[in-house]
Amino acid sequence: MTEHYYTKEPSGQHDEHSLTFRLLNHELTFVTDAGVFSKHTIDYGTRTMLENFRFTDLPQGPFLDLGAGYGPVAIALAKAFPDRQVVAAEINERAVNLIKRNAKENDVSQQVTVVQSDCYEHVQGRFAAILVNPPVRAGKQVVQTMLSHAPNHLETGGTLTVVLQKKQGAPSAKQLMKDVFGNVTVIAKDKGYYIMESRYHDRVDA
Repeated sequence: MTEHYYTKEPSGQHDEHSLTFRLLNHELTFVTDAGVFSKHTIDYGTRTMLENFRFTDLPQGPFLDLGAGYGPVAIALAKAFPDRQVVAAEINERAVNLIKRNAKENDVSQQVTVVQSDCYEHVQGRFAAILVNPPVRAGKQVVQTMLSHAPNHLETGGTLTVVLQKKQGAPSAKQLMKDVFGNVTVIAKDKGYYIMESRYHDRVDA
């Protein structure tokens, strides 16, 4: 069976590359490898999500990059928001090691906490914002878990920001976010990618 990037312990041969990309107005360098998501470039969906992330009116607290890959979102957020801590959660052991290396390379290792986790399994605490580029190839159940369990990990007023292509299920994800949060906004559409945001409100506030 062919491994994919949602594999917990990739066993394929290493094939490391280095790439430099400008994200959130910072020039960042990343080491990538075989067996991780989008190893040759920062994928367009991730870039579009970062460019459209609405960071105003967020509560205090850290950010969570769920399904962090080799760390572009977590590291870009840490650079752009030096007063925030960022947790990078990723199931793929090879990617976890790359996040640690890349955080150090970009001088944000003190800000970025890396957790090997299947969805929220080992994620602790609550967050001001969760950003997710879901691993569609891992299956619908994984994507749904990432979205539907987000309220359990958000501060009141915190947001879940998700990028999905229309053909990969953005409309159904949008409906799920509305069902779970009671609200959803499509904050951008670009080349078939939907950037969607839901805000968490305590039941008391509803």
